[in-house]
Amino acid sequence: MYQGNETLAPLVRLLGWTHNLLILGKCKTQEERGFYLKLAAEQGWGKRELERQIEGCLFERTLTARRNSHRCCEISTPAAGTVFKDSYLVEFLNLPEPHSEGDLQRGLVRHLKHFLLELGRDFCFIGERFQVQVGHRDFFLDLLFFHRGPQLLGSV
Repeated sequence: MYQGNETLAPLVRLLGWTHNLLILGKCKTQEERGFYLKLAAEQGWGKRELERQIEGCLFERTLTARRNSHRCCEISTPAAGTVFKDSYLVEFLNLPEPHSEGDLQRGLVRHLKHFLLELGRDFCFIGERFQVQVGHRDFFLDLLFFHRGPQLLGSV
């Protein structure tokens, strides 16, 4: 399947046979297979996490996601647009339909480990109802996360 593909062939060797069978069996295009091969290798996904991401259509969600980054952010940190997704799988929260923002927040705090795995391996949870001051006004962030990945720092 990957013979002669200098980009994907090395990735296949980084993953176990089960990962490769899963990707070959569930992904329709070479682009989709490459997407999951790369992410599974980079993120160190186990078989269950890889299967969850494929079943959750991460590839399709990533392709169709609108980028909502601010122009200033795009200029100063071009990699920032690749860190955040527009949609996340939060099925583990078992939220009722419809649900409120408060229901979502409480569920995320209760299941923080699962949510951090969904965000990506370089995210850290800083706090809940985190106070920040802008000018002379106080604001409270519902949830504050920090991304510690070097790709956002640019060249230092």
